[in-house]
Amino acid sequence: MKKLRKIGFRSFQAAIAIILFLLLWEVVGQLGIIGRGLFLPPFSVVMASLWELAITGDLWKNASVSLSRALFGFALGLVVAIPLGLILGWFKALNRFLNPLLQVFRNLPILALLPVFVMFLGIKEASKVAIIFWAVIWAVFISTAAGVKSVDPLLIKAARSMGTKPVKLFTSVILPGALPLIFTGIRLAATNAILILVAAEMIGATKGLGYALYFYQQNMKIPEMYAYLVVMALIGVIVNGTLEVIERRSFRWRDGFENQ
Repeated sequence: MKKLRKIGFRSFQAAIAIILFLLLWEVVGQLGIIGRGLFLPPFSVVMASLWELAITGDLWKNASVSLSRALFGFALGLVVAIPLGLILGWFKALNRFLNPLLQVFRNLPILALLPVFVMFLGIKEASKVAIIFWAVIWAVFISTAAGVKSVDPLLIKAARSMGTKPVKLFTSVILPGALPLIFTGIRLAATNAILILVAAEMIGATKGLGYALYFYQQNMKIPEMYAYLVVMALIGVIVNGTLEVIERRSFRWRDGFENQ
């Protein structure tokens, strides 16, 4: 009961902060303090534009395109990054050999690679998915490899002393021990996927959230531009919150262990 009250109080605090921010936005917009109201319209005007975009279907069309791109690139990144991280985290000699090259790739500016992907894959969907894949793979790969390395060596030694075979050792000791850090990487990758996709769509796309944001900004339809910013923020909060809930429920054992 006490824990529920604590969670409720924190949620109330967060809600108050958001409400105060939105009230400040409304007042500043109504008074025309910034750019005489042109560059920062009142929040109520932005919400009216958001409703209009939803009614006309413009919002759902662009959101569905962006989310499908993000989901496909994200899933593809996980399929590659998790096995790669597990292998390099376990085989130290291979990790030492490949790590310098991987560090070079990891530190390349992601959006700087967009022209390269467009050159090889074209301006359509493949290049957008590829840039998301590239953004996702590194956060998940690094956290997965770190998770494997963080597994208690005593647990590995104990399992081996009991005659545990390598495959069983990996699935019953290494992978469960690495999962918390793997999930941390997945959360970071999910956020990166949305941010990078929006930026990529602003550079070269004919539909999607980033394209719509850039289109309305270029045509000085500022309320619609802010409406899309609100939608992007909501998507990010929902995705991160959902992953947090899944992580919390999946690793309840870890909290109990840490509190002992």
